[in-house]
Amino acid sequence: MSVAAEATFGEDLQDALAFATDVAVRAGRILLERYERVERVDHKSAKDVVTEVDHLSEALILAAIRERYPDDGILAEESGEHHAVKGEAPTLARGRTWVIDPLDGTVNYANGIPFFCVSVALLVEGLPAVGVIHDPMRSETFAAVAGGPATLDERAVVVSDKERLEDLVVSLSLAGRGVAGRVRATRKAIRVSRNMGSAALALAYVANGRFDAFIQTGGLSTWDIAAAGLIAERGGATITDMAGGSWFDLSRKTKTIGVLAAPRRHHAELLRLTG
Repeated sequence: MSVAAEATFGEDLQDALAFATDVAVRAGRILLERYERVERVDHKSAKDVVTEVDHLSEALILAAIRERYPDDGILAEESGEHHAVKGEAPTLARGRTWVIDPLDGTVNYANGIPFFCVSVALLVEGLPAVGVIHDPMRSETFAAVAGGPATLDERAVVVSDKERLEDLVVSLSLAGRGVAGRVRATRKAIRVSRNMGSAALALAYVANGRFDAFIQTGGLSTWDIAAAGLIAERGGATITDMAGGSWFDLSRKTKTIGVLAAPRRHHAELLRLTG
């Protein structure tokens, strides 16, 4: 890529970041206006729900993308894949695709638990290039672009610098065979574990050290990690799947993704304990 092309690409990402931040904040206002006043809760699955607020938030974001970037693809949690490269069959791995979760932490939201967020990411050629996580309850916005720093309300942030594994506070959600033993071993090795109910917000917290690490062995989808994973990575975290490979792969099916994000010095041991 030429210097001019790199400059244009960087400008495009900054424009996309400003747009994503604005639309996430506006969607967050919808969540706040209806917080603890949810009128309808529908069951998506045995352990998942959707509210009318999910749909209202998503509709706002979709309309904004279609108006500003009519030729971009969209992958949304509630309504799925829309369109991608103009004139071609839909494909998320080509061109630009927006990946949105209009309300991550719906169960929390529906029960009045104030831990949830709006997630907006832009993929370029199938990889996260812009990520925004907005927490309307705290009026906080985590953000990052590929090649740039992670920020919290436009201030650069970095991951935890704790030296000892036993001092870590970890967002932890394990499943699968032998889970009880892995949970015991991990909890014994760290200070304490938490499971807050919004994977995207908890993963973004790794970027500024509120959580020293985030570990979830499965159950995640592309829209859970696209923005937050980029933010954690740009904050300095080592982030992988639970086999130690790439953390982002569009071929992975919904609710099958596992991710571990941690400071570099602790990543390998946490992966050994939990993988």
